[in-house]
Amino acid sequence: MTANQLILGDNLEELRKIENECVDFYIFGEENSRGEIIWQRTNAHNDAKKKLAVLKDTIWYYSKSTDTIYNPIFETITEKYTGDFYKYDDKDGKGLYSLGDLTYTRSGGYNYEYKGYKPNINGWRCPFETMQQWDKEELIYFPNAKTGRLHIKRYLSNSKGNFLGDVWTGITNVQGASKERIGYPTQKPEALLKRVIEMASNEGDVVLDPFVGGGTTVVVADKLNRKWIGIDQSVAAIKVSDLRLKKQQGLYSQPCELHLHVYNYNFLRNQNAFEFETFIIEQFGGIANKKQRSDFGLDGKMPDNTPIQVKQSDNVRRNIIDNFIAFSFSKNAVEAVDKQGLDGMDAIKLKIIE
Repeated sequence: MTANQLILGDNLEELRKIENECVDFYIFGEENSRGEIIWQRTNAHNDAKKKLAVLKDTIWYYSKSTDTIYNPIFETITEKYTGDFYKYDDKDGKGLYSLGDLTYTRSGGYNYEYKGYKPNINGWRCPFETMQQWDKEELIYFPNAKTGRLHIKRYLSNSKGNFLGDVWTGITNVQGASKERIGYPTQKPEALLKRVIEMASNEGDVVLDPFVGGGTTVVVADKLNRKWIGIDQSVAAIKVSDLRLKKQQGLYSQPCELHLHVYNYNFLRNQNAFEFETFIIEQFGGIANKKQRSDFGLDGKMPDNTPIQVKQSDNVRRNIIDNFIAFSFSKNAVEAVDKQGLDGMDAIKLKIIE
């Protein structure tokens, strides 16, 4: 199976079709657990006055073996951390630095004297040749007293940040005014998925999301030059994900495949009218109107709030063609649509079910 696919279907059925070499199927179990990540997704709300506020989600981290990809994640160094730990500056243009002890913290270090400085009972943490190289690069801090300890200079400008552990902060939920927001109820922020994908994969690897939902995982994987497979049994989920991917496609983007179901024509013609409306609207990535009667002809809407009306009938006439989907349309209905386009008005779209 090729990667970069959006698949509408049952994930267990679809996963059986994927070659073992394409995706690693992780097996849950205590021996395969690599950690528990706590993501603080929000700050306390007013309900915290009456109960403990729920501020976190848990991300369970598993792999099928200990031989797995792990790329350390770094978080940005704050001004407070800089002020607390990067206190030294030789005024030589190299900037602020902190000091790291060069003596070993337990037995088994390297025992030698360097320029009159002796290690503690455990020895130095590096061999003589390394100490010479660091000294040549002016990375050794020599205290005035020979009884003092040698330290290595760690410059702020060379720091990637602090290693991130299993408590993740600084990434909040997708807010109402966020440009990322698509209205999908379980939508996660792209920054969170970026961190997960970068930690557990490299460029060119395949990222699988068998519950693709609003598509954030595959959208971020695509941006990070990963291959991807997204599966969901919801038509709306697949359509929304496909739309998001198309919006970010560029000239050099990798092609992707969209797999949808083929349905029985006669079954649709004889389906319950309200079930038919819901089914058709979801096929176009829309949301069906829960109010099935006295709805002013609005059976549903697209993600951009464009109204949809569906007719489970033939020979739909001019008086009911304002954005409709049906099995067929009368000649005068089609002519009316054509005339509307010639008059410079926004074109009505007629969708025929075949």
